[in-house]
Amino acid sequence: MATTLSLEEARHLAAQALERAGANPRMADATARALVLAEAQGLGSHGLSRVAQYATHLRNGRVDGSAEPRLLKGRGATALVDAQDGLAFPACELAVAEAMARARDFGVAFAGVTRSHHGGVMVDHLRPVAEAGLVGLAFANSPAAMPAAGGRHPIFGTNPLAAAFARRGQDALLVDLSLSEVARGKLMLAAKEGRSIPPGWALDKDGRPTTDPKAGLEGSMLAIGAVSSPKGAMLALVVELLVTALIGANYGFEASSFFVDEGNRPRIGQAFLVIDPGALAGADSYLDRVEVLVHEMLADEGVRLPGARREDLRRCAQAQGIAVTDAVLETLRR
Repeated sequence: MATTLSLEEARHLAAQALERAGANPRMADATARALVLAEAQGLGSHGLSRVAQYATHLRNGRVDGSAEPRLLKGRGATALVDAQDGLAFPACELAVAEAMARARDFGVAFAGVTRSHHGGVMVDHLRPVAEAGLVGLAFANSPAAMPAAGGRHPIFGTNPLAAAFARRGQDALLVDLSLSEVARGKLMLAAKEGRSIPPGWALDKDGRPTTDPKAGLEGSMLAIGAVSSPKGAMLALVVELLVTALIGANYGFEASSFFVDEGNRPRIGQAFLVIDPGALAGADSYLDRVEVLVHEMLADEGVRLPGARREDLRRCAQAQGIAVTDAVLETLRR
């Protein structure tokens, strides 16, 4: 069974739960807004179901609920934000704001977030970028889940990357993907339902290909296209280095899993690259050229622009609310 809540009701419940677990008001509010936005887009794995996980990490000391993100360093077109072991969302908001302001001055800017936690839906951090007529890229690492190309043990996270391209008077193009062949949640669901998984999704703990989801969960995920090519693992390597070596964050293999209650403070990284089209071909030229490409894409029946479905769902949720399962609702209230 499920109960329909308005987005504001859901935000209030989530924020209240996080505050009771120890998050300060700013952290609780930013996190609740992000989780409800994910839920509104049909992304339940990154939505309200995460509140219980975050609350447990707050209570167990894996997250510092009193943390206030701060600008650690800023020079020219670069900025480094310290999340100070708090939940990621306030720190990501600060980093994006810094990147946007510096991109206006320098044409392009790169802002990193260090000592952070789970970053949620990465493309959602870029919404203010697109609304300002800019172009944004986002990157993050996560606790180790995938081996290096040809390797056997987990080193990289599933390492999401995202992009937002502003359009003239239309929804931005929103791209968001992780670099594993499938989401880890699909293995969890298959294990729960007693189903096997296709070859090419995972390795067992000894580094052997497996169709047993439980063995895959104990082992490692495979990168996109790993069966035939190392390209996915190479992309994961690029993202891993962008958000760790450059900004002083932990590698994925240095961070305890998000899916365990006990463990270290993950101290992983996020990074945002913002570009002002006005500094290059010009804003009008950029917007014109984007529409030329969109028109060509839509010439084929069945093409759906990236982000279109999630935007439709978001608008529907704003008008009609979101359905929250009784189990999740009870957890929030409890």
